[in-house]
Amino acid sequence: MAISADRIRELHKYEIRILLILERLMRRYRWVPFDIIKKTLGLSESEVNYRLGRLMGWGFVRFDTVPYEGYSLIFQGYDALALISLTKKSIIQALGCMIGEGKEAVIYEGLGLSPLALKFHHVGQRSFQSARVTRDYIPEEGNCPWLLASRLSAEREYEALRTLHPDVSVPLPVDINRHTVVMEFIPGATLNRCSLEDPRDVLLEIIENVGKAYELGVIHSDLSEYNVMHDGFRCYLIDWPQWVSTDHTNAEELLTRDLENITRYFSRRYRVEIPFIEAYQMVTG
Repeated sequence: MAISADRIRELHKYEIRILLILERLMRRYRWVPFDIIKKTLGLSESEVNYRLGRLMGWGFVRFDTVPYEGYSLIFQGYDALALISLTKKSIIQALGCMIGEGKEAVIYEGLGLSPLALKFHHVGQRSFQSARVTRDYIPEEGNCPWLLASRLSAEREYEALRTLHPDVSVPLPVDINRHTVVMEFIPGATLNRCSLEDPRDVLLEIIENVGKAYELGVIHSDLSEYNVMHDGFRCYLIDWPQWVSTDHTNAEELLTRDLENITRYFSRRYRVEIPFIEAYQMVTG
């Protein structure tokens, strides 16, 4: 379901308080009981029922009876809390349309002092188990794993962007709130949707940026044609939540996979051949 800025503007202060209460109490409860919500909110039963009904109707909150009756914050509600906070901080002034969707995130256009991209990390409902296996920063136990995994994923990506920019060609990080990373808007498209005029130069530019990231102690670890953008002039390396440091146990293996992925793509698509060992030496020196 797409994020609705109109719905978020229509939220009553009591409904925002319910979302905040659920966010906090889901650290203790998988499903927060009605009586706990009512007691914490301090309103009548009918008022709480009315507000919860509106939130469920808009897809911000879910109710279930198994293993017991209770309410849960879901991604739409978490998105709303992030947008409310970012708006109050004057980071964003308007929300545009969705411009990208993947297994673990959705990306929207936004407007602040300049055009922005808002990346909402959605790790959990479809990808939490695989993410927990491949990303050692996600703990194996704990309540509301999708909330935790999404927030940690966003924090990891924001940390990488702050470390790399401006030395590496990545989007400028602007702010972070909960599971949402705000960054500069990059016009253009990912390599799989581009037709490059000078593919060899672009491949060399990518390898150069992988090398600059390596010098800063960062390995992307999921590099492919799907997370390199080109705006007609230069390339940008995107999607960094899975990065690892160069002293990681599997650093060499992950760097090798990154370089093999990207050189293989250019060989297959453009018949541009840069041997892996040459690319590896360019990165590591």
